[in-house]
Amino acid sequence: MNNKEFEGKVVLVTGATSGIGRACALKFAGAGAAVAAVGRSEDALNSLNKQIENLGGRPLTVTADLSQDNGASSTLTAVLRAFGGIDVLVNAAGHISSGTIEDTSDEAWDALMNINVRAVFRLMQAALPSIIARRGNIVNISSVTGLRAFPGVLAYCVSKAAVDQLTRCAALELAAKGVRVNAVNPGVVITEIHKRGGMSEDAYNAFLERSKQTHPLGRVGSASEIAELVFFLASERAAWITGVTYSIDGGRAQTCAR
Repeated sequence: MNNKEFEGKVVLVTGATSGIGRACALKFAGAGAAVAAVGRSEDALNSLNKQIENLGGRPLTVTADLSQDNGASSTLTAVLRAFGGIDVLVNAAGHISSGTIEDTSDEAWDALMNINVRAVFRLMQAALPSIIARRGNIVNISSVTGLRAFPGVLAYCVSKAAVDQLTRCAALELAAKGVRVNAVNPGVVITEIHKRGGMSEDAYNAFLERSKQTHPLGRVGSASEIAELVFFLASERAAWITGVTYSIDGGRAQTCAR
């Protein structure tokens, strides 16, 4: 297999400053892609820019808040101006916060839906003319919480279930135009998302330790493992796969609550 299989392709990755998004950006860069990396931290994007260049990729870093109304349009304008089109869109930006049906506020609900669902929908919609023209594809980063219910993270679960259904509906609608749309559903992966969502360092370490028991394979995942699956789904090797919500979770989605 040519290790530069994405040479000549343009890949747009959101949430690229950390975690799964960053791992995806680096994976595609290593395969020769022009990578448009979107995030909110300019410092983190500058660091990523250097890493992409070192891997032989062509970087474009876009500082944007996709939860804002103009986030998708301004991002697409920058990418199209720099690269002329988009072959692959990876929606990896996301947020998590705690809350139950009894205590989730309107503000917390709206914040989760805005970044986890609305931003994904708007960026997909904005990117589609170019993706259709280039017969490209979309990979959304969902979660095991989109497939199974978990207590204490109500809005997050609902938002990821919405991403899964958005993926399936878009896949059906775009199949005749040669565009594939898929999602990956990770279990617990070592990233910054839980701590950014308010979990303390001690609580997060305890959560990771507990996750060794809740994931049948006995460990949590790494961002690079998720990036490998995203890379495969975006590649020509997955040319007959569309509309899937693909578990990559150490078996977590197969378990009962415990």
